[in-house]
Amino acid sequence: MSNTHIPVITIDGLTASGKGTVAQRVAQHLCFHYLDSGALYRLMALSVLRRNIALDDEHALTKLAEHLHCHFKGAHIFWANEDVSNDIRAEAVGNLASKIATIPTVRQALYDLQRSFRQHPGLVADGRDMGTVIFPHASLKVFLIASIEARAQRRYKQLIKKGFSAIMQELLKNLTERDARDTNRSSAPLKAAEGAYLLDTSVMTADQVVEQVLDWYATIRRI
Repeated sequence: MSNTHIPVITIDGLTASGKGTVAQRVAQHLCFHYLDSGALYRLMALSVLRRNIALDDEHALTKLAEHLHCHFKGAHIFWANEDVSNDIRAEAVGNLASKIATIPTVRQALYDLQRSFRQHPGLVADGRDMGTVIFPHASLKVFLIASIEARAQRRYKQLIKKGFSAIMQELLKNLTERDARDTNRSSAPLKAAEGAYLLDTSVMTADQVVEQVLDWYATIRRI
């Protein structure tokens, strides 16, 4: 049975633009399911590191993506029965995930897994191609941007809070490189979906962004 009638809110955007925090809170407010698509690529990267798979072994990477058994519990992601929520947030894992995400066959292998999260009563999905590729007919599409300085500050605070070391100059360099990879890759490049609401979060609090997204969704539902 088709699940296309189930509402979906997509929140795409640049790395560290706040989309994960916002998507989680919107999902919680609406009692919707939540999908952190970036966590799937980070989980792929963690798996690659643990299994010593070469980045140029596209066949092995694709097979790994096809059998990526994971599930979310709130903001936590479990690989089999292991909570890897903190492990996947290491900067080295994030950088590798960005490289893996440029491989078209890996992206294709993860499409069905991502779409399977669309369940009653609804879904909030965050990532980079949620509104353009995975859920092109979403009820509401949001695209978050922020200055690279603001994003580096956020990533720095996130890493320190989770017990990782961080150097601001390295974060700025990594974000610049990841932005370039995300926007220039041949498969599903990062861009705002047609009809998406664009929101600059540079000087906004998470609460303000969540309130704006909920207001947009409430307006759409009334139409």
